[in-house]
Amino acid sequence: MGKKYFDADDTEYTRKLAEYAVGVRYEDIPEEVLERARMLTLHTIGTALAARPVSLSASAVKVAEAANGGKGGEASVWLGGGKLSMAEAAFANGTLSDMLDWEDCAWAGHPSAGVVPAAMAVSEGLHKSGKEYLEAVVAGYEVYQRVSMAVQPAADFDHNQGWALGNWQIFAASTPAGKLLGLDGGQMNQAMGMSVLYAAMPTNLQQATMSNAYHYQYGIAAQNGILAAMCAKQGIESLNDCFDIPYAYCEQLTKEVDRSWLNRNLGETYYMMDVLVKHWPANMWVNTPVEMVDLMAKEYGIDYRNIEEIVVNPPTQYRMHYEKDGFDTLMAAQFSIPYVIAASLIDPQPGPNWYTGEMFRNPELLELAGKVKAGPDKEDTLLGAFHIFQEGSHPEKTVTITMKDGTVYKKTQRTHKGHPLDMMSREEFCDRFRRQASFALDQEQTERIIDFVLNLDTVEDMSLFHELIRGDVGGVI
Repeated sequence: MGKKYFDADDTEYTRKLAEYAVGVRYEDIPEEVLERARMLTLHTIGTALAARPVSLSASAVKVAEAANGGKGGEASVWLGGGKLSMAEAAFANGTLSDMLDWEDCAWAGHPSAGVVPAAMAVSEGLHKSGKEYLEAVVAGYEVYQRVSMAVQPAADFDHNQGWALGNWQIFAASTPAGKLLGLDGGQMNQAMGMSVLYAAMPTNLQQATMSNAYHYQYGIAAQNGILAAMCAKQGIESLNDCFDIPYAYCEQLTKEVDRSWLNRNLGETYYMMDVLVKHWPANMWVNTPVEMVDLMAKEYGIDYRNIEEIVVNPPTQYRMHYEKDGFDTLMAAQFSIPYVIAASLIDPQPGPNWYTGEMFRNPELLELAGKVKAGPDKEDTLLGAFHIFQEGSHPEKTVTITMKDGTVYKKTQRTHKGHPLDMMSREEFCDRFRRQASFALDQEQTERIIDFVLNLDTVEDMSLFHELIRGDVGGVI
């Protein structure tokens, strides 16, 4: 393990977490956890396929190809039908997975955009089995959940200082990559240290600018996670115990470090079961209000043209913005409750169709979005809402729709479909995937991928996936 040049208790949090990740075995994983791993895989691939019409998707693939020195490699790019190196494929697919903000939300981030692209790329490139892939996926989620919780912000955290989601995202990729590369416990410990060196600086730039570049950070984290694991595989000296060394990682992110999370219930509790799946292509905190509007519109046959006002109570911090002259970016629209509610009413079928240039400036949509108002109660802060989520629930919301004729519809709920308390069924995951994949693949190809993912346990060589995904020969548009 090498010498220690720091003054700290011999807590061995890093060693234990690394050895846990290395030791995860398919035979020991409960079936419900394996099923969740399959469904998270299906949903993540689906969100990337749905991003095909978005222009930034083509850009992400082109960047990956350029960094790769051209096309060619061991792992599939999910759009375009090509192959790249494992790291560059993960960059492209990680970016695509977050493009529509449709993948997942754990207690503190979007691990699916790291775990699934990295695990798929490395398992394809090394011709691993489906069981080995599933082991790596479970290990990735479990490490990510614990690391992210160990470094949650203090109660007086100022959101303007930046949120660290893009920082610890790298552990969602380096863990499954390291496991599939066959790292031993000592090497996985070093891979975690390399992940710290590769991790992005917490920044509020994406929130301040609402730039579409926000989605690139997930691709970068997926790519860097694989590189971190590869570095450890080739040999690193003395980069041990990153989570144990004061100010090496944990204290850089929060004043209230809780290292007990790092080893909490390892092998007993699967915190990936607490990961939320977004039912709608929008920010996590937008999903519940949109779900309520959709349910009321269907139940009562609401014609959006006859709506006078929609009130969301309590409102959510940073999520009630409305641009009367039109929206400029994906992120600005995806993070806007008024925008997404209006888009869902005008076009009830979710997907990239909500986020076109025409929709961003559609006069009818903007007029309707302007009718979505904040209720009178004190707004839910993002930090407070995360704490409610971490405690197993969700912030309660009430949506009131008032029609022009005075009719009032009201609905109150905490969770939406896809929350751990109301998880989608296998059939619902498959139906969502069919919608998502329809933007890139034909029906036959879609069903073949569904069958592949549902039967991952019997797959002997994950590289077979390329023959299924390469159907998108037309490329991105």
